[in-house]
Formats: sequence, structure tokens, C-alpha cells
Amino acid sequence: MSSASDPLAALGALPGVAESVESVRKAVDRVYGHRVMRRRGGEITSEAALRGARGSAALSGADWALEEVRRRTDFGADPEALTVGAALRLTAEGGQLLSIWRQSPMRVLARLHLVASGRAEAGDVVGRPRLAGEPVDEPLVDLPLPDADEVAGRLDGLSRVVIAGGSAPALVTAAVVHGELLALRPFGSHNGLVARAAERIVLINSGLDPKAICPAEVGHAEQGAEAYLEAFKGYVSGTADGMAAWIAHCGRAIELGARESTAVCEALQRGAA
Repeated sequence: MSSASDPLAALGALPGVAESVESVRKAVDRVYGHRVMRRRGGEITSEAALRGARGSAALSGADWALEEVRRRTDFGADPEALTVGAALRLTAEGGQLLSIWRQSPMRVLARLHLVASGRAEAGDVVGRPRLAGEPVDEPLVDLPLPDADEVAGRLDGLSRVVIAGGSAPALVTAAVVHGELLALRPFGSHNGLVARAAERIVLINSGLDPKAICPAEVGHAEQGAEAYLEAFKGYVSGTADGMAAWIAHCGRAIELGARESTAVCEALQRGAA
């Protein structure tokens, strides 16, 4: 397939990307091959969802301890609680949208933003890309915002790429979806949470992580906000080195997510969890 019809394929040939793809595959295979997965896979999936939501919320400014996320039932008291609640809702909703993603990614993104916002009173601002002049609240990323026309055009291009599919590895596609949504910040709020939720949908839907047990959000948070932003600037630069660095960063995040779930498997095996 030519690069014109498969625009992500060329990214797989960037220096170091093939090695990242292979390293990710080995890490994922290891956790899927754990003996606990054969008997208690559902528990691993549930725990990965909780830990992934916690990690994504941490990058959006609500860095709560895992046990606090597990314990709390009220997520409407303050901005941090709202962020954690949004991350948890997105994690739960993502699994319901897998069949829609390849046919209508924009419909999925709109739904994710609606779920993250969780506010009926927000009216028509929720669940649609921002219009010219509308503000954006994104606590982590302060890079210049593309204007509304550019957002619309690039979202359309991203949607076409997702629908067309192609030969690019799942890691590459997931990293581009994540990076593009974070760069565009198409919604008035919750863009980081939505971008990371979309990354997970790609990883699950691609078959790389069909049981959702390798939460990349855990790895993004573990590497830290500074490293996340530095790698993201590479994506925004559009250079070969920058893109390769972002893809490698996302790959490392998946590996760390796989390591987290392996630790959960080990704890269950010991009867400690």
C-alpha cells in the first residue's frame, strides 16, 4: 500500500519505531500469557480500568492515590473529584464504543466528550468540536491552539485515516490518534482525558490489547507529566525524530501498563489482592 493511501505506514519505518513495536508486543504477550489471566482475566481487566483512569486523571491535574479512587463514590465535590469522575466514566464508556470506532470515530469522540463532561446544563458546547472564539480549558497543555477551521479539517483527516485502516502497527495508530487529539484540543474541556481514552480504544480495537489489560494511561503517568509534554512536543513538531520520540514514549507507556497488570497477576497468584 502506498504512503498516499496509508499515511501512517511511513511512520512505522521511522528510526526506532520497529523496535518499539516489537518491545510492546513482547510486553503485552507476557502479561496475556500469565497463568492468572486464564482464570481471573475479568478481574485483571477491571483493575486495569481503575488504574488507567487514575493515571489519566493524574495527568489532568488530579493525582490521587489508587486507594482513594477505589474508595470514593462521590466525584462531584471539587475540580479534582470531577476530573477523576470523568476519567472513570470514560474508561467505562470506551468499551461500549468499540464497534462504532472504525465506522464513525467522530461519533465516538463526541460521545466521549459528552461522557467526560457529565453536565447536561452545558448545552450545545458539549459533544462537538469547538467553534471560532470558543475557549479551551486544558490544564496540562498550553501550546498555541489551532483555529476552528484547522481543527475541523484535521479531524476529518484523522477520521478518514481511522476508517480506511491500513498496515500501520497498532502502536503507531494509537500514538497518532492520541497526539493529534491532544494537539488539536478540539473540545472546550477534557481534551487530554478524551485523547487518552481514544488511544485505549485503538489499542483494544486493533487486537493488540483486546481485553484491555495494558493501560497506557498508567505508563504515561508513571513517566511523568514533564516527559509526557516533552515527547508530545516532538509530535507537534512534525519532524521524523519528534514523531519517533512520541511513538516510543507511547510504546513505553503501554509496556509500563503491561508491567502494572503483571504485578496485579502476581499479587492475585499470591493471594495478596
